Amino acid sequence: MKRIVRMGKVSRERDIIYGARLLSALFTPFYLPLLGLILLFTLSYLALLPIAYRLEILIVVYLFTILIPTYLIRLYRHYQGWTLIELGHRERRMVPYVISIACYLTCVTVLMHLNVFRFVSSIIMSALLVQMVCALINIKWKISTHMSAIGGVTGALFAFSMIFGFNPVWWFCVVFIVAGLLGTARMILRQHSLSQVIGGFAVGFVCASVGILYF
Repeated sequence: MKRIVRMGKVSRERDIIYGARLLSALFTPFYLPLLGLILLFTLSYLALLPIAYRLEILIVVYLFTILIPTYLIRLYRHYQGWTLIELGHRERRMVPYVISIACYLTCVTVLMHLNVFRFVSSIIMSALLVQMVCALINIKWKISTHMSAIGGVTGALFAFSMIFGFNPVWWFCVVFIVAGLLGTARMILRQHSLSQVIGGFAVGFVCASVGILYF
C-alpha cells in the first residue's frame, strides 16, 4: 500500500514538473514581442493596414526576435556542451543576452528603415530595453527573463490602455493569471527564487510601460 502511495506521489510530481516545463516553453521570452504586435495589429486601428504590410512586419520581427536568436543561442549551447539547465546558470547567461540584444537592435534598425508606426517599433524597443536591463542586473544577480517578458506584456498593456483609452481590466486579469502560473513554474523547476521572479516581473513592467509611453 505504501508503495502504491509513493508511486502516486512520484507520478503527480512528474506531472507537475512536466506542466511547469510546458508553461516555460509556451511563454518563452522570445515569443512575447511578436504576440504583442499581433494583438496590436488585430485590436487597434492598425488592423486597417494592408495585410501584406502587416505580414511583412511580423515576418521581420519573427526572424530577428525568435528564429535567429534561438538558433544562435542553441548553436552556442551545443558548442559549449551544456544542457538548458546548465545554460541557465547566471555566469553563463551573458552570451545569450548579448546575442538577443544584437538581434533586437538589428530588428529595430530594419523596422526604422521600413518607416513603421511608432507604436510598432516601440514594442521592440521596449523589449530591447528589458533585455539590456536584465543583462546588466545579471552581472551581479540572476533575474527571471520569463517573468520580465510577461511583465513587459503587462506594462505594454498598461501603456496602450493609456494611449488608446480602453479599459484593460479583463486583459490584466488574464495576464496576471498567466504571470502567476509562469512564476510558479519557474520556481518549481528551481530556475529562480521568489525574489528573482518578482524582480523580473517588475523590471519588465517598468521598462515596457516607460518605453512605449516615451520612446
